[in-house]
Amino acid sequence: MGPGHPECPERLNAIEDRLLITGVGDALDRREAPQAPLVDIELAHDRMLVAGIRGLSVRLAEDILAGGPAYAQIDPDTSMNVHTWNAALRAAGAAIAATDAVLAGEMENAFCAVRPPGHHAERSRAMGFCFFNNIAIAAKYALERHHLKRVAIVDFDVHHGNGTEDIIRGDNRILMVSFFQHPLYPFSGFDTHASNMVNLPVPAYTKGMDIRELIEMMWIPRLEEFKPEMIFICAGFDSHREDDLGQLGLVEQDYAWITQRIKDVARRHSKGRIVSSLEGGYNLSALARSVEAHIRVLADL
Repeated sequence: MGPGHPECPERLNAIEDRLLITGVGDALDRREAPQAPLVDIELAHDRMLVAGIRGLSVRLAEDILAGGPAYAQIDPDTSMNVHTWNAALRAAGAAIAATDAVLAGEMENAFCAVRPPGHHAERSRAMGFCFFNNIAIAAKYALERHHLKRVAIVDFDVHHGNGTEDIIRGDNRILMVSFFQHPLYPFSGFDTHASNMVNLPVPAYTKGMDIRELIEMMWIPRLEEFKPEMIFICAGFDSHREDDLGQLGLVEQDYAWITQRIKDVARRHSKGRIVSSLEGGYNLSALARSVEAHIRVLADL
C-alpha cells in the first residue's frame, strides 16, 4: 500500500513471530498459498474488474521501467504496486486451497494468513485495502466446484463487509452473519433487508460481553437453523480495544470465545469444516495475540 500505511507487511511478520515464540506454529500443518485461477476468482467478481487490476499491474511495471511512479491509487485508502497482482492471486488462492484441503478431509479447518484482505472488495470494485474478496470466492467455490448446498460466512471485523454482502446478497445458499461498528467506514450494512444476511451494527465502545450476548441471541439461532455444510470466517481483529482503526472493546479472550462458538456449530452441522482468512487488525501486538487465540481454538491447542 505504500510507506506508513496500516495494511503493511509487518502485520504478517507479527503473526509469524507470535506463532514462533509461543510454539503454536510447531503444531500446525503449514502450506504455501498457490495462485488462484482467474476462472475461480470470476465466481465472485466481474471479469472486467479482474482484467482491470491485471492491466493496471502490467502498466505499473512498464511505467517503472520508464521511471514512473511505483504505486497506482485505487481509492483514497488503497493503492497497488507491481507485486499486488501476485499477492492478491495468492490470497484468494490460499482460501481456495484451504477449501479443497478441508473438504478432502486432509484437515478439519484452516487459517489463511494473507495480505491483501478481501471483505471490502465488491463484485465489480476494489476498495478498502481489498482487491479480490478471498472468502466470498472460497464460499462460491465450495458451492460451484464442490457442489455443497449451504455454506455460512461469519465476519467479525470492526468494519462492515460490504464487498461480501454485495457478492452474496440474495443467494440463499449462503448465510452471512456479522457484527461491525456503526457508524464507521464503509458506512453500510445497517439498513440491509436481505433474508440471507444477519447484520449487527453496534456503537463505538461496545465491549466483548455485549458482543457475546448479541451473538448468542442473533447469530447462533440462525446458524443452527441454516445447518451450513461448511463455515467461512472473515477474521478481522481490528475490533480489539487496542486497535486505532476502530473503537470497539474486544480482547483476545473474546476472539477465542467467538471462535469456539463457531466451531461448536461447525461440529454439529459441518463436520467441523472451517476456513478462516485474515481481514483487518492493525495494532501489531493485539493482532498477533488475537490470531494466536483464534488459532489455538481452531487447532485444539
